Amino acid sequence: MFFKLYLIAFVVFLIVDAIWLSTIANKFYSQHLGYIMKAKPNYIAAAIFYLLFIVGLVYFVILPGVNDGNIWKVILSGFLFGFMTYATYDLTNLATIKDWPLIVTIVDLIWGSSLSIIVSVATYYIYNALS
Repeated sequence: MFFKLYLIAFVVFLIVDAIWLSTIANKFYSQHLGYIMKAKPNYIAAAIFYLLFIVGLVYFVILPGVNDGNIWKVILSGFLFGFMTYATYDLTNLATIKDWPLIVTIVDLIWGSSLSIIVSVATYYIYNALS
């Protein structure tokens, strides 16, 4: 069950995050963080983040929600997981990096929470439809 949920969540995550990155995020981050951005992202680090984040999302959010048959648990847990994980990164940066923009932290917290909810809910429904 875990592996099937992971595969579904992985595909959904890639699609949703690709839309975000290609439409809004690239310009937004360049505008606010261009002074510290690399010319080319570290794709290995990004891949490791994706793989680990989705493990956490499936283990802590999606699997318990599917086992309980409770979409509201998925929504609430998805929000909390996304908010807490993105807060770890963004609030640490806000605390330690000179001139880190507050707007980046706010947008990232909204995005991380939204992304987690979207991926979790979509995975929940796709998994149930396939089962």
